[in-house]
Amino acid sequence: MEIRQALQSIISTFGLDRLDAQCLLLHTLGRPASDRAWLLAHDTEVLAPVLSSQFITLAQRRASGVPLSYLTGEREFYGLSLQVDERVLDPRADTETLVDWALELLPQLPPQPKVIDLGTGSGAIALAIKFSFAPAQVKALDTSLAALAVARENAKRLRLDLQFLHGNWLEGLDDQFNLIVSNPPYIAENDPHLSQLGYEPSLALSSGADGLDAIRTLLEQAPSRLATSGWLILEHGWDQAATVRHLLQQTGFSQVQSRRDLAGIERCSAGCWAG
Repeated sequence: MEIRQALQSIISTFGLDRLDAQCLLLHTLGRPASDRAWLLAHDTEVLAPVLSSQFITLAQRRASGVPLSYLTGEREFYGLSLQVDERVLDPRADTETLVDWALELLPQLPPQPKVIDLGTGSGAIALAIKFSFAPAQVKALDTSLAALAVARENAKRLRLDLQFLHGNWLEGLDDQFNLIVSNPPYIAENDPHLSQLGYEPSLALSSGADGLDAIRTLLEQAPSRLATSGWLILEHGWDQAATVRHLLQQTGFSQVQSRRDLAGIERCSAGCWAG
């Protein structure tokens, strides 16, 4: 079967998005995901039977809901190529909103600001901050040792100097941070959409009846771990911004505000701790 025929067959049989199908085929061929032009230039080449079989298997798994990044083993985030798999949450482009905000604040903070990323997963947020703002002293914490192994490997590949910690949010830490960032679990435990995310670690997705248990814990712990005029930035669900702003204000944070993602959804909320 020619490459163009294989692509069309997979798209029609499994109902895959064309871009997903192309990425899977490039992965099967051992070529980078950015090499879509190669597929067009070689669309009449015959796909070897063993490669065709591998392509079909990947397409079946993608159609069943497995994230594309888990199948290819990589995800681009903030211009960085990260290795990801079932041990960590699949990084979303929406989370780049949090990184943008952090990078706006960092130049206003003390030199070599101390930053911690809580629930780091693949290390996406922490690595993007360190890559974009080298003076920052960045720590990345997760309760999952498996996730930390992925994050450490990403830092090694990218040659970025971070400190990785195993722990439960800020519990037991005695540092004073200038910036605390987190994309915590925030989906309600009975949300019907959770069933569509079954391939991702549940620990990184759901948090209590209303999805805000982790955020409440962070708000309880953050004031004692923030330096004067330090900031806390939290990612949250599409309909949680008003509630999170209220919780920040209730805790005693000032300059409380939210930021919208590229889709216009209030994706992150933050506040400054006056001390």
